[in-house]
Amino acid sequence: MAVWDDLVGQDHIKDQLLAAARDADALVSAEAAGEPVPDASKMTHAWLLTGPPGSGWDTAARVFAAALQCTSPDRALGGAPGCGFCDGCHTTMIGTHADVEVVRTDQLSIGKAQAKQLVRGAQMSPAGGRWQVIIVEDGDRLTEDSGNVLLKAVEEPAPRTVWLLCAPSPEDMLQTIRSRCRHIGLRTPPVDAVADVLIRRDGIDPELAYRAARATQGHIDRARRLATDERARTRRAAVLKLPLRVADVGGCLKAAQELVDAAEEDAKQVAEEIDAKETEELRAALGAVAGGRMPRGTAGLMKELEKKQKSRATRTQRDSLDLALTDLTGFYRDVLAIQLGSATALANEDARDALDRVAGDSTPERTLRRIEAIFACRQALDRNVAPLLAVEAMAMALRAG
Repeated sequence: MAVWDDLVGQDHIKDQLLAAARDADALVSAEAAGEPVPDASKMTHAWLLTGPPGSGWDTAARVFAAALQCTSPDRALGGAPGCGFCDGCHTTMIGTHADVEVVRTDQLSIGKAQAKQLVRGAQMSPAGGRWQVIIVEDGDRLTEDSGNVLLKAVEEPAPRTVWLLCAPSPEDMLQTIRSRCRHIGLRTPPVDAVADVLIRRDGIDPELAYRAARATQGHIDRARRLATDERARTRRAAVLKLPLRVADVGGCLKAAQELVDAAEEDAKQVAEEIDAKETEELRAALGAVAGGRMPRGTAGLMKELEKKQKSRATRTQRDSLDLALTDLTGFYRDVLAIQLGSATALANEDARDALDRVAGDSTPERTLRRIEAIFACRQALDRNVAPLLAVEAMAMALRAG
């Protein structure tokens, strides 16, 4: 199976990336043979891949990287790079290729120190002789300082170095960086395409696959999680009951507390899975004896790890809350569709009774105000407002709306 098959619902960008991969292969082949390098080329050194959350920009970046590293002999016979079977494709797709670095963060941002490390690595020649590819999956988490560090490397890259930067939208990147990148815009995959992937690759029951794809409105990763994780389905069902629980102030406050508690539980679960292992590994690396004190001069490193873990917990909680807010937005979107008599397919058909009840008890104007209250909660969380305060304010607005 070619790597291009992983581009779910993105046929409109496949031709662009494939043409660039062909020209990149021609450039490598010409240099290896000592022949003149083709003048006109669709290949460039810096790319910006954007699209709605769940559209698969990280997958598109990895697929393109695999095509750049493809060593299939069929290329010489006119075959498309990105065969999916050669060593270059296989190791890139599973994340072990020596010349493909994938940068993602579980922190709130990508710091200046990490950016400097990336720039140093980008100066290296590719070990395999083809391309040095750096994929930054969380380009929107670059700070102004870290972005400025990357700017020079993106503007004047080393030979055979390719930057693939990913973000929800071009505006999420520094203007100075995005102006030096070729932009590729992904779109939300169709529900049928996402369901097909879940059925074909993950072995999900067709009915469950379509329900998960419809509920997440084409968000590939969320659909997979919803289809495979009973806990995720239970959490979503609880969130969709919130609009029925905000009839009075007490209900608003209780629902808000439960929503925040659930997000904190997610953060705690991640911490239990990762923090203890990280701490123990660092202690061992620093020469600490089991049950004994840490060696002198290592306290700063332990504090730095604790800071990183705290930042990760904060992001995990925010991501969990954001997921809940996304589900709530989808609920009220369906309510609005019912109120307006739209023929649009409902994302939450499994909660039809609740949708009909809320739709019958309000007006389209009130529904729009409720959606705005959810957006306001998101903005408050982005401004570091205390989660419980932000969610309580939203819950009260849902009641008043």
